[in-house]
Amino acid sequence: MPTRKLDAIAMLKEDHRKVEELFEQFEKAKGDDRKKKLAEEICMELIIHTMIEEEIFYPALRGKIEGDTLDEAYVEHDGAKLLVAELLQGDPSADFFDAKVTVLSEEIKHHVKEEERPSSGMFAQARAADVDLAGLGERLKERKQMLKAEFQSKGLPTPVTRSLSGASLEFGQPVAAMA
Repeated sequence: MPTRKLDAIAMLKEDHRKVEELFEQFEKAKGDDRKKKLAEEICMELIIHTMIEEEIFYPALRGKIEGDTLDEAYVEHDGAKLLVAELLQGDPSADFFDAKVTVLSEEIKHHVKEEERPSSGMFAQARAADVDLAGLGERLKERKQMLKAEFQSKGLPTPVTRSLSGASLEFGQPVAAMA
């Protein structure tokens, strides 16, 4: 059976739907083992997705769509990466684990809405700019397969931010715990 060819936008939208489904499964999950497995799968999908967008898709759009759209996408990715890193180091029994997954889900929903917005979103702008979406789709697919194989054999890497510098923060107790 021949593998179907997806243009870049169709492939990225397919990724969006997959992650949305994983978040829904997490919401219904019972037990720490199941939650840990789903959180790791969510993190892997998001790490791969952000890497292929940032390495291939976004650079192909630079100068062809609104610059603010790309800049905001990088910052949104970096915000999500902070939560991904927290989840990878965390455990479902830890305080705030479920809340971090929920907030990550909300951030991803917002990001997806921005990319997929009809007429003005990143994907619509890319189509209007006559970007080679078929060629980009092939490159995205190849890189995605390579990353997935690498991460399955070596484990997930620590996410790399591109717009956030890692400002120093202090960790404190939740306000309720201080009362």
